[in-house]
Amino acid sequence: MATGAGAAADPAGGGPASVVDAIRDTITSGDFAPNQRLVEAELSEQFGASRAAVRNALVQLATEGLVERIQNRGARVRAVSLDEAIEITEVRMALEGLCAAKAAERATEEDRGTLREIGERMREAVARGDVFGYSDLNRRLHALVLTLSGQRTARTVLERLRGQNVRHQFRLAMQPGRPHVSLPEHLRIIEALCAADPGAAEAAMRAHLRSVIDALPEVERRGPGPTGPA
Repeated sequence: MATGAGAAADPAGGGPASVVDAIRDTITSGDFAPNQRLVEAELSEQFGASRAAVRNALVQLATEGLVERIQNRGARVRAVSLDEAIEITEVRMALEGLCAAKAAERATEEDRGTLREIGERMREAVARGDVFGYSDLNRRLHALVLTLSGQRTARTVLERLRGQNVRHQFRLAMQPGRPHVSLPEHLRIIEALCAADPGAAEAAMRAHLRSVIDALPEVERRGPGPTGPA
């Protein structure tokens, strides 16, 4: 995965935006673990960028909450506590509920077809025990709701929050039986969106994320669990 992230940067020029995007993608994909040190020289080599570009990228990622800079000790991937993960999900509940309501108003018949297809593929993934496939469809559904909502400001905030919370989300997704819990929640979201019912779509999205909040303490209690990309 790190190789893929490195390819996102421009080896010839390593422009600031490309370096930030490449390091961000590597963190949010789970390739860099919480509290992992981020050494400028190593990142410069990995992403084909200058030390200055890497340093500037780490400063920007610190403002996004993905990186923690420690005086005289460099930078590391910021670890998110359980309490913060719950707060992040509470913010997601408010914003994604809004986006679901907007998406229900704006979705076209073609969009509804895509939503139904995702729902059917989610059912199939759960039936065959494909946790990674289900997790990918989960992300695709949430991303589509944001796109359909037309809420660009909310989408920007939510994408940043997802990056901060990716490790907790992955550990939750890998919990035994979790897809069987979340599948009907996702199907209710899809049903409300396809019915063009903003109130029901918002309620379904909020109920789903409330379920996530309720499950996070159990994930923390069980320990680190598997690691890797969601």
